[in-house]
Amino acid sequence: MLIDGFDTLLLDLDGVVYLGRQAIPGAGEALQEARERGARLAYVTNNASRTPSAIAAHLRALGAPATAADVVTSAQAAARLVAERVAPGANVLVVGGSGLRLAVRDRGLRPVSTAAESPVAVVQGFTYELSYALIAEGALAVRQGALFVASNSDSTLPSPRGELPGNGALVRVIATATGVEPIYAGKPDPPLHRESMIRTNARRPLVVGDRLDTDIEGATNAGVESLLVLTGVATPADVLTAEPRHRPTYMGEDLRALLEPYPEVRDGACGGWRARWEDGALRLEGDGSRIDGLRAACDAAWAAADEGRLEEDAVKPALDRLT
Repeated sequence: MLIDGFDTLLLDLDGVVYLGRQAIPGAGEALQEARERGARLAYVTNNASRTPSAIAAHLRALGAPATAADVVTSAQAAARLVAERVAPGANVLVVGGSGLRLAVRDRGLRPVSTAAESPVAVVQGFTYELSYALIAEGALAVRQGALFVASNSDSTLPSPRGELPGNGALVRVIATATGVEPIYAGKPDPPLHRESMIRTNARRPLVVGDRLDTDIEGATNAGVESLLVLTGVATPADVLTAEPRHRPTYMGEDLRALLEPYPEVRDGACGGWRARWEDGALRLEGDGSRIDGLRAACDAAWAAADEGRLEEDAVKPALDRLT
């Protein structure tokens, strides 16, 4: 089984374990079995809006094994980043929700809500209830010289209705108004995976995610292997045209791939599929599961692209076979 090569799974949540409030089919059962086989589960999320206890309760309700200690959030990584740069007990203006406020408090800092309280840092994280008034206070404090930290840079947030604006989009309001770029704590930047590895004592971690620009790039930046699942944001077209930092080590339809042997992928062949180049286009021949076809096509596409990336037109014939 794929999981047998790793001691810790660093799991993204939205698009991997659940989508919005609904479980992704098979996810809870796969994680239960992974834990029974001895894997440590760490739920690593860029979403800073909820507390670890609330996230763990949600996961348990969906059938996934989880305690608050298993949850590592970008809010916690951001709070550590701030605490390493300011004095203990310092005022920190929190432009975010309860999860971020709790993380700041747990690091021995004092969360505040106005620039008039002379905060030494501003930390911003996603919440559905974020108001203009609070963003304005954050901008005032940053203009006054406060350190600016953001929990994550995700421009979008997956939902059952489609992709919504994420924290990365909201952060641009303060950054544009002040001319100050934040320090990011979440994926793909190193602080969140650093927090995860410190907390889990991971020696052979596998990052599992659905986004190339956060989960997979974050694994690349951390120098660890990754599994991309196709239950969230990334599409086959995205993977085939990915640049090197966005190329996962493994690919699966969903989390059940952890409990299956991973097939050999070599020279553009996997399972019953073979990918080849003809007249400047990638073509896919054979038959079998969609995921094996994608594995074969990616092997050929990435070899051709080398350190660059292909245009979608070049891989469209292969994509047509996968739909």
